Amino acid sequence: MFVAGIEAANPQSAAVRTFNFENDISPLLTRYGCNSSPCHGKAEGQNGFKLSVFGYDALTDYRAFTSESRGRRASAAAPEQSLFLAKASGTMPHQGGARIPVGSVDYETIRAWLAAGTPFGTTNDARVVKVELEPRERILAPGTKLQLRVNATYSDGRKGDVTRFCVFQSNNDSLAKVDENGAVVIGSLPGQTSIMARYLGEVTSFMAIVPRPGKPVGDQGFAEFNFIDKHVNAHLKKLNLRPSEVCDDATFLRRAYLDIIGTLPTADEARRFITDKSADKRARLVDALLERPEYADFWALKWADLLRVDRQKLGQRDAYAYYRWIREQFAANRPLDQFARALITAEGPLDDAPAGHFYKVVTRPGDMANAVSQVFLGVRIACAECHHHPFDRWSQTDYYGMSGLFAQVSIRKGAMGETLLAEGSPATKHPRTGESVPPHALDAAPVKDAGDRRRALAEWFTAPENPWFARNLANRLVAHFFGRGVIEPVDDVRATNPAGNPALLDALAASVIESRFDLKRFIRTLTASRTYQLAATPNETNGQDEQNYSRALFKRLPAEVLLDAVCQVTGVPEKFDGVPAGARAVQLWDSQTQHYFLKLFGRPVRVTACECERNSEASIAQVLHLLNSPNLQAKLSHADGQLARLVAEQPDNAKLAEELYLTFFSRLPTDTERQLAVKHFAASANRQQAVEDFAWSLLNAVEFVFNH
Repeated sequence: MFVAGIEAANPQSAAVRTFNFENDISPLLTRYGCNSSPCHGKAEGQNGFKLSVFGYDALTDYRAFTSESRGRRASAAAPEQSLFLAKASGTMPHQGGARIPVGSVDYETIRAWLAAGTPFGTTNDARVVKVELEPRERILAPGTKLQLRVNATYSDGRKGDVTRFCVFQSNNDSLAKVDENGAVVIGSLPGQTSIMARYLGEVTSFMAIVPRPGKPVGDQGFAEFNFIDKHVNAHLKKLNLRPSEVCDDATFLRRAYLDIIGTLPTADEARRFITDKSADKRARLVDALLERPEYADFWALKWADLLRVDRQKLGQRDAYAYYRWIREQFAANRPLDQFARALITAEGPLDDAPAGHFYKVVTRPGDMANAVSQVFLGVRIACAECHHHPFDRWSQTDYYGMSGLFAQVSIRKGAMGETLLAEGSPATKHPRTGESVPPHALDAAPVKDAGDRRRALAEWFTAPENPWFARNLANRLVAHFFGRGVIEPVDDVRATNPAGNPALLDALAASVIESRFDLKRFIRTLTASRTYQLAATPNETNGQDEQNYSRALFKRLPAEVLLDAVCQVTGVPEKFDGVPAGARAVQLWDSQTQHYFLKLFGRPVRVTACECERNSEASIAQVLHLLNSPNLQAKLSHADGQLARLVAEQPDNAKLAEELYLTFFSRLPTDTERQLAVKHFAASANRQQAVEDFAWSLLNAVEFVFNH
C-alpha cells in the first residue's frame, strides 16, 4: 500500500502500487487548503464542489471527485485533463489559483492515483491511529529556528514522516511562528506557547518554552508552602523567572474575602486581621470564610451561570427552585462529583428533583451532551455535530454517541406537574451515513440499554480515572483563585490547547481526587500555597509574565461583586426590581433582573455554558460610569450613608482617613496618603463634601475595582 510520506510518487511504478484515497489523496487536499472552510470545505461548498472540512469524511469526498460532475473531476483515461488536476495545477482557470505545480511530487501522486483508476482503498488498508511531534517540548532562546517533524503511526504498526502533509498553527504568534512546512521561529518575548499539527483527523502539539534572557535566577526566592509551589517553581526556573515576594496581610485579607465569598471585609474586620500577630491567621481566616453564608451565595452564583438558571425558559417559580437546589449543594459542601452525578441523573417529578430543570433549559440531546461536556469536562464537542472537530480528535460519531446518552430524556406534564423521565431505547443515527451510533461517552465503551443511560455516563464522569473531570474542576478553580487556568480558556480542553504546566495540572487533579472532590478542602489547599499568596508587584524578572503564576494577577471584580462592594463602602444598599429589600447583587438568582450597572460590567445572560459569557474586559463606558454616575454620587452623598456617619463620628481627620482606607482598600493608609487626606479635609469649607470627593477618588481607583 502507498502511504503518503513513506513512499515517493513515481509514475513509472504506478502499476505496482496500491493507493488509498484517505491516506494518499486526503492529506494533499488538506495541505493545499482545498477542504478548508474558506474554500470547498465551507458549508455550501465552492462553485458546486463541496468537500468535508479537513477531510473528516473521506468517503463523501471520494464520491464528490469520482461520481459528481459527470465524472469530469477524476478521469482515469486522461488524468491530466481531469478537473481535479487541471484546476489544482492552474492549467485551467481556478478561483483559488495554481496550488499544485505540474511535475511536482504531489502532482505526480494525484496523476498516478487517477491513472490507477481512482481506487478508494479497502477495509484492510492501514489507517492512521496516532501522530506525534518531534520534539514534544523544547527550551529555546529568542530568535531560535527549529524544524518540527511529525510521525504517523498506522494500524499495521508502520511509522512514517508526514510533516509535509500536515497543517500547522501556533497558539501565540508573538511567541513563536510556524510556517506551512513546520519550521518554527521563536519570537523575542519570554513565555511558552504550543504549535499544533493536524494530519488526517489526528492532532498533536509541540510546546516551546522561551526563557527570559539574562543572568540565571538561581535558587533564591523559591520557597515552597505546599506541592503547588514545587511545580510552579520548577516551571519558573525553566523560564528563568523568579516569583514575587509574598503579599502583606492586608492584601491577603482582601484577596481571600473576594475570592471565597465575593465580599469585601469591613473596616473592623480588616483592622482585627492586620493587628493579629498569630502565625496561622491566614489559614484561620480561610476556615472562617468557608463557613459564612456568603460562601454559598457566591459559589451558587458562579454555578448558576454555568448551569444556566434562566427565568425566561423556566419561569420564575422553577428557575428559583433550580437556583435554590444549586445553593443548597454548596451550603452543605456536597462533594463536586456527587453534585455532578445528581444533576446528570436527575429524574422524577421536578418539584421533588429541581436539578432536573437543567433539562428544561437545554432541551436537545446534542445540546445536553455538549453542555455537560463543557461544564464538567471542559471539552467542547459542539463542532462535531456537523463535522470532525478541526482542532481535536472528536468526530461526528463521538458527538452522536454522547447525544445518545441523553436521547431517553423527556419531560411529561401531568395532573401533579412535570416529570422528568429517561425511558425506552431510542436509536441515534449518524446524519451522514445513516448508521446507528451506539450511545457512549468520549473515548469510552458503548453503553448497554439497561435502564437510564445517564447513570453509566455519571459513573464514567466521576470515576477517579476519568481523564477530564478532576482536571477540569482543578483548572477552573485555579483560574478563579490564581487569575488564569493552567489551560486557557478553561472550557476548551483539547490536544491542541495543552496545559501550560502539565505537571502542575496533574498534581492538582490528583489533589482533587484525594480530597474526594471536597471543594472547601481544595480551596484550603489553593489558598495555603505560596503561589496564591504572592504579591502582584513584579520583580526585575517577571514583569512580562502573565501565565506562569510568578506573581498575582489583577482580576477585575465581577459585576455583582463590584456593585455589592460599592453598596458596602457607601453604606447604601441597592434595591432590585421584584426582589426584597436588602438583597445583595451576588444573591440575585435571576440573571434577567434588569439593572444597568450589572449589564454594563459584564453579567452573563446564561444562554450558553461558556465561561466567556461573563465579560471581564474593561471598557470606556465602565470608566465613565464610575466617574459620572448620578446613582453612585447619590450613594456617596446619602444622608444616612456610611460617609455621613464617619464624618459625624470621627472629628479627627487622620483617623477619618484611616477609616476610609480600611473601608475601601482593607488596609491602612501610608504616611503620604494620610497626610494628603488630612490636608484635603482641612482645606475644605465643607468637610462632608470633601470626604465625599475623596471617597469618590478611592472608589475609582484601580485598587478598588480590581482584586489583586
